[in-house]
Formats: sequence, C-alpha cells, structure tokens
Amino acid sequence: MEWWNRLWKKPEEEIVDELSVPTVIDVMKDDVDPEEVTIENAYKTRWIWYHTILALELLMVNVLLIAILVVLAVKL
Repeated sequence: MEWWNRLWKKPEEEIVDELSVPTVIDVMKDDVDPEEVTIENAYKTRWIWYHTILALELLMVNVLLIAILVVLAVKL
C-alpha cells in the first residue's frame, strides 16, 4: 500500500492564520444620536432624504414611461 500513499497523500493540517479567522464588524459603530446636532448627523439625514426623493422621482418617471407605452400600444 506504499504506492497508494505516494499517489494520494493525506492532506496536511491546515495552518490557521489571521486571514482565515472571520472578523466581526460592528455596523452600529458609527451611528450617531439623532438628538445630537453635528455635521455628520446632518449629512446622513440629508443623504437619506436626497436619495428618497430621487427614488420617488425615478418611480414617477417609470410610471409615466409605462403610461406612454400603453397609450402607444392602444393607438397602434
């Protein structure tokens, strides 16, 4: 059975290094108190409102495009 061991070696023990250990990420680390008025808090609030308004505008544009498509489909 020596030939078997030569062809199919047993896997060596895996070396555990720092990269293979999962890191825990605290997603709430940079959360700020909503009552606290800071530049960072104001920026985050404005960012949320800005992107909410953009999403609503995009939804309205999609509805208008579908309406135009329906009107063209009915007329043709």
